[in-house]
Amino acid sequence: MGALRSPAGPEREPAALRYLVTYVREPERALEVELLRLREEAPRKFLFTLPGGVSEVRALGEDGSERALPVSEEGGVLAPPGTLRLLYRYELSAHGRDGHASFFTGLGEGDAWHVAGRAWLLRPHVVTPSLRAELVVQDTEALLPWAPDADGIYRLRGVDLVDSGFHGFGGRRCTVRPPGAVLEVAVLGRMSHVEDAALCAWVRQAAEEVMTVRRTFPYPRVTVRIVPVPRRDNPSLFGMVLWSSPPSVSLLVGQDATPGSFTRDWVAVHELLHLAHPIFLPRVSWLSEGLATYLTEVARARSGRQTPERAWEEILDGFARGRRAVGTRTMQDVIDQGDSYVGTYWTGALFALHLDVELRRVTGNRQGLEDVLERLARAGSTASLDDFAMAVDALAGRPLFRALLSRHLSAPSFSEQDALLQALGVESGPLGVQLGPARDSQVREALVGKRSEPAR
Repeated sequence: MGALRSPAGPEREPAALRYLVTYVREPERALEVELLRLREEAPRKFLFTLPGGVSEVRALGEDGSERALPVSEEGGVLAPPGTLRLLYRYELSAHGRDGHASFFTGLGEGDAWHVAGRAWLLRPHVVTPSLRAELVVQDTEALLPWAPDADGIYRLRGVDLVDSGFHGFGGRRCTVRPPGAVLEVAVLGRMSHVEDAALCAWVRQAAEEVMTVRRTFPYPRVTVRIVPVPRRDNPSLFGMVLWSSPPSVSLLVGQDATPGSFTRDWVAVHELLHLAHPIFLPRVSWLSEGLATYLTEVARARSGRQTPERAWEEILDGFARGRRAVGTRTMQDVIDQGDSYVGTYWTGALFALHLDVELRRVTGNRQGLEDVLERLARAGSTASLDDFAMAVDALAGRPLFRALLSRHLSAPSFSEQDALLQALGVESGPLGVQLGPARDSQVREALVGKRSEPAR
């Protein structure tokens, strides 16, 4: 699965827009943006996808005129006829320093800042497949989802401006190279007790664990931003993937975390495991989060970072938290209401486990969920729920997906759990999880057994 670029590449088409982005330090850290309309047919109607960071844009006309343009509440900007340039300033430090809101609109300190492209990048309101743009960043080192050319120019398609991902400015860099791939990492801030090399080793470990459920790393190039949060000592506080092309990943970590605390962390591998499944269009949150949640424990066990017993303890603990969150509500109700992320993640994870077991049952334990992901990856980077269902059924050699999903959706959440675990020989008792002989104990061993090579 590679980046979503046409074979010709955006550099083959003349650009209609050029962004010159300057990082400024006084009076506050900000991005000063000059947007040039290079061609007569270039768009005049623009939009901040996440409005609120810019209230006014200046328009410079071909006759030398200058005009202030208001930004609407919806983020819209309309350039008058004859506009050559649009100028605006996005204050990185004006949107708070803590919490998830600033994760998108501006989080950092000193000369290291994290922001989502949707907050600061003024993009065309309507994007056509043929639209091309150039972007240049000056006066700081940037980590954007895309790779610049030899001249430092990002040559973009219109869709790159819409799905613009996470961006990092300043900070420090390292590179992680799992086989066949490159992960470019930016550390955007200081850590009290952890060296950059240890943070990059943490990312490397997560990337290698992804390869216990995929034959190769899912994308040839991915960018990862690590953002320390002051006065917090948890190794990971939050993480997210944005489906730019290629995808961009950002992780919030506690500034005061210790090196040892990262050994049990699950957030980095969870986020990178989202790259292992297709981009579901339209979104299917229960499936994407369920897959990543289940595979997090599988991958950590297969890599040897945790024992099979520990993996099952984590899975059972998640099921228990999910059950407490949603009670006897059906899985369908949990999905439809959307009021419990714990319920969504762990009902999805139970379905993923059950699906993996059923696939192994019908294929004589020769194929499982990772083979579904490989089949889908060969078809492209995106998939619908129907595509996923067809891939499962093709692998099983019979209709499987819809019947199993119907059982889960219509029944009280987690009602399939006990019989499934009993068949796998997974039992929770006073001394913790015990793994014993059972009908599907060989399936259980295949699910979380330690692997020294990528899945085949």
